[in-house]
Amino acid sequence: MDRRSPQEKYQTLGRQLKILRTRANESLAEASGAVEIDARHLAGFELGKSCPTEDVLLLLISHFGARDDEAMKLWQMAGYAGDKVPVVQILNDNPLALPNINEAEPRVLFTDIIDIMVNNYGVVLNFMQTSGPNRPPANVARVGMSREHAKTLLQILQATLHQTEPRQLDKKPDAPKTN
Repeated sequence: MDRRSPQEKYQTLGRQLKILRTRANESLAEASGAVEIDARHLAGFELGKSCPTEDVLLLLISHFGARDDEAMKLWQMAGYAGDKVPVVQILNDNPLALPNINEAEPRVLFTDIIDIMVNNYGVVLNFMQTSGPNRPPANVARVGMSREHAKTLLQILQATLHQTEPRQLDKKPDAPKTN
């Protein structure tokens, strides 16, 4: 039986989460905003004061782009190893997980609904697809970013759409009709 206090148990997990955040060059506010948790909660995880829930840990692992071996270690440090499906399996089998950008032909995820949440720390875009009558939309992807990144994305999207819009030639006014 593990006789360590909960804080001692989660200190190693917290240090690893902080390493991932530091490697991503993100502040507590940026990282917590991207995964939609309070910065105090993320600080508590990093200090080993508490452990993230399975869902929050999955979001953090995905957000920081942890490698499979790192993800498995984090999952085990949190005490989620048991008889549950390992996080590496969840990420690899999840059809909604982001495609590997090294694939020769990455998947394209189509969406017809977007839900945008903004707070002081960042922006989260929830992309959804209608899934039939009388059924709620299915989540396709969830993307979090800083407010600055969102502003840059908006500028790039506007410029790209403008460049690809069909150009209308200036029409010459019709000549006046003579009888």
